[in-house]
Amino acid sequence: MGDVGVIDEAFFRKYRELLDAEDGAFDELEHAYEDGDRAHWDDDFAAWKSTAERRAAFLAKRGIVTNGA
Repeated sequence: MGDVGVIDEAFFRKYRELLDAEDGAFDELEHAYEDGDRAHWDDDFAAWKSTAERRAAFLAKRGIVTNGA
């Protein structure tokens, strides 16, 4: 893993982990929004943004998408 453009089982395993983390962070963000809990919403938004950035960086590192996308 780590080779630019290589998509194999290890790639999909890591990508699935990143997607699951992003999904979990978004769920927390959604709950804070629905509850009107602004303090937790701010923290949860930062956590969700961080997971989304990690996923984008993972794809960019492998040459699949650029960081600006």
